Amino acid sequence: MAKTKEQISYNMSRVKNKNSKIEMLLRKELWNRGLRYQKNVKTIMGKPDIVFKGKKIAVFCDSEFWHGYDWDNRKNDIKSNRDFWIAKIERNMQRDVEVTEYLENSGWVVLRFWGNDIKKYTKECADSIQQVWEER
Repeated sequence: MAKTKEQISYNMSRVKNKNSKIEMLLRKELWNRGLRYQKNVKTIMGKPDIVFKGKKIAVFCDSEFWHGYDWDNRKNDIKSNRDFWIAKIERNMQRDVEVTEYLENSGWVVLRFWGNDIKKYTKECADSIQQVWEER
């Protein structure tokens, strides 16, 4: 059954932009390893989900829908309000590139993880972060 515009709007308004399940999974794993971080630091471009300020490490937990995972195939799945959603998600993807380039040019290491990878491979994602943390 197709959803009404009101139902879709309501559902989209409930999407979290911080403290999402994927962020919480990864943060809990890092915390249990003794790695202390800051969350959603507004003064750092892109407001990274997890930040190790002193080591200049920014971690982003990117959900597949909002950040355009497998975009060439997935954009065909969007059935309603296509012009709006495709433009919005493509702008998100462009912004991700801009934020990554800016931070890297400012001496930061930027790590981005897809939500499904965080769910399936939480420890491995944390291993990647910990390795960079130890190297810096």
